[in-house]
This record gives sequence, structure tokens and C-alpha cells, in this order.
Amino acid sequence: MNDRLPHEKGFHVSWDQLHRDARALAWRLQGRGPEDGNWRAVVAITRGGMAPAMIVSRELDIRTVDTISVKSYHSGGGKEDMRREAQVIKSPDAEMMGDGEGILIVDDLVDTGKTLELVRKLYPKAHFACVYAKPEGEKQTDTFITGVSQDTWIFFPWDMALQYVEPYRGRD
Repeated sequence: MNDRLPHEKGFHVSWDQLHRDARALAWRLQGRGPEDGNWRAVVAITRGGMAPAMIVSRELDIRTVDTISVKSYHSGGGKEDMRREAQVIKSPDAEMMGDGEGILIVDDLVDTGKTLELVRKLYPKAHFACVYAKPEGEKQTDTFITGVSQDTWIFFPWDMALQYVEPYRGRD
């Protein structure tokens, strides 16, 4: 039995680290689009993909940016978040999207791959890029920067607050 709490095998991502990793993602995607190496648009998977998508679109000078909202978690009333079947609750512009050709779809993390699997069915020719990837979801992403183990909990900067922490030893 695993009595470990999520933070005990946690990967804490600061705003600075997220910015560096999202820029690395942009560098990896530079020149890989189907239109002379360019992408037609960036679509962020909300909410986690919004910050990385903004950085990628800036770095690659892509001015057309949209979102797709996919809900696959719900709060368990004080319990840890629980997964459920993914569903699209807001779609990007249909005319722009087509079958996804030339579209770069960006998310912060691919975990089990269920969200990307759903979106890939809708836009099979899109390119899927994530900043972080867990093993179960890696096959659903085309490009990612950092792999983490399946049992690692990623703490993103928008989920955290800055506060004083007691030192391990002694007092000031």
C-alpha cells in the first residue's frame, strides 16, 4: 500500500521554470509546421495549456491563438481530484481548425492521455505539444520537453502560493 501523499513525490514548477520549458518547446517546434515550417495557429487546451501556449505563440510569432476547453477532472469534495471521462465544453473556431492541418495544440501536461486522445479524434492532423509528459500519455503527444514518472504530482505555479517555510534545522 502506498501511503505517500501527492506532495511527497512532487515536481514543483516555478513561473521561471515554466517559462524556460515553454520556450524550449517553441524552439523544438520552430520550422516544423507544414506551411514552409510555419504553423497557422496555436490552440491552448484550457486551463493548463494557456500559459505555455502564450509563450510558444510569442516565440514563434503566431498571432492566431484560440482555446479548447476539456474537462476531465472534478473536485471530490475535499478529496484529491478524481478523473472522469473527458468532454469538450468549449471548441475553437471550426473554420480555422478544419481537420487540424497546420494547427499547434498546446497543453501543460499529458498525464494518462485521455484529454489529448479526445482532441486528436476531433483534429487528427494537428500537432500536439506538451511541456511535460507522463509515460501513459506520451504516445498521445507529438512533442514534449520533460518526462516525469506516472506517480509524480506536478505542482504548477498557478496552483501555488508563496509563503514562509521554516528551515529544516534551527531557527533564525
